[in-house]
Amino acid sequence: MSWWQRAVIYQVYPRSFQDTNGDGVGDLEGIRRRLPYLKSLGVDALWLSPFHKSPMKDFGYDVADYCDVDPVFGTLQDFDRLLEEAHALGLKVLVDLVPNHTSSEHPWFLESRASRNSPKRDWYIWKDPAPDGGPPNNWQSFFGGPAWTLDEATGQYYLHLFLPEQPDLNWRNPEVREAIKEVMRFWLRRGVDGFRVDVLWLLGKDPLFR
Repeated sequence: MSWWQRAVIYQVYPRSFQDTNGDGVGDLEGIRRRLPYLKSLGVDALWLSPFHKSPMKDFGYDVADYCDVDPVFGTLQDFDRLLEEAHALGLKVLVDLVPNHTSSEHPWFLESRASRNSPKRDWYIWKDPAPDGGPPNNWQSFFGGPAWTLDEATGQYYLHLFLPEQPDLNWRNPEVREAIKEVMRFWLRRGVDGFRVDVLWLLGKDPLFR
């Protein structure tokens, strides 16, 4: 049995956990300071909700840079210090991985959106309008309304199962899969113990878009 199958895993939502700089938002330093308390609870591992660079349209689940810390939470050095002290206390650290979608401000999407001929066009899910000019199909966003938004500049719709600011990645593209694996390698090289994967079941879409 693997450690995570028997561990007590404590989810930490950084925004509301502890603020140490007086800006009203929790931060990585606040988590670090409470590590002995979490250890005293009998916790084996921490699962950190997203702290990556983000415009915060969905409180960090709209990732603009998978390999950096949003300034509201601190720095990569703050994360490294948190991780080092967690490990010194015998605590494991899991990072939230959001592989279904990025922020619309992620460089990947900005490049994908730039042109139908962009090398990253197929990194996201683009479809021509329906015959009536409307969305390609009747899929709905989990946050309400159509799961498609028209990009006026290129004349196609892009898929977003959440906010329009959270375009879905195309997991049928091997380059996308490799890019997310490289994100995982980045955090594993820093020493994290694993990942909690967000909405894993949504990565595969009906290829016929029924």
